[in-house]
Amino acid sequence: QVQLVESGGGLVQAGGSLRLSCAASVRTFSSAAMGWFRQAPGQERELVAAISWSGANIDYADFVKGRFTISRDNAKKTVYLQMNSLKPEDAAVYYCAASLGGTYYRRTDYDYWGRGTQVTVSS
Repeated sequence: QVQLVESGGGLVQAGGSLRLSCAASVRTFSSAAMGWFRQAPGQERELVAAISWSGANIDYADFVKGRFTISRDNAKKTVYLQMNSLKPEDAAVYYCAASLGGTYYRRTDYDYWGRGTQVTVSS
């Protein structure tokens, strides 16, 4: 059974940092593209960052470029999202997702999803 478990969310002041982790039980993790999405109340779930299976290709949403960094450790089957200079508008539930097909730009590219971790940013 595939499981993606996010951790690292919490409450932080604006300007602060958090590091999210996603531990995967996907047997083919090392060949899966991984993505971080977020969803605020009443909003669509949106892609924040994505990374190819090797880590050679990385993409960020414009609203996090220069502040967030996605990375992965295939030996640990874990993907990370380092979030710096957090803003109140970054508050959302953050989800990690796995794309076994390797593409990662659209929500429909992803085969498995975690249950999410809440990030709250106080102003």
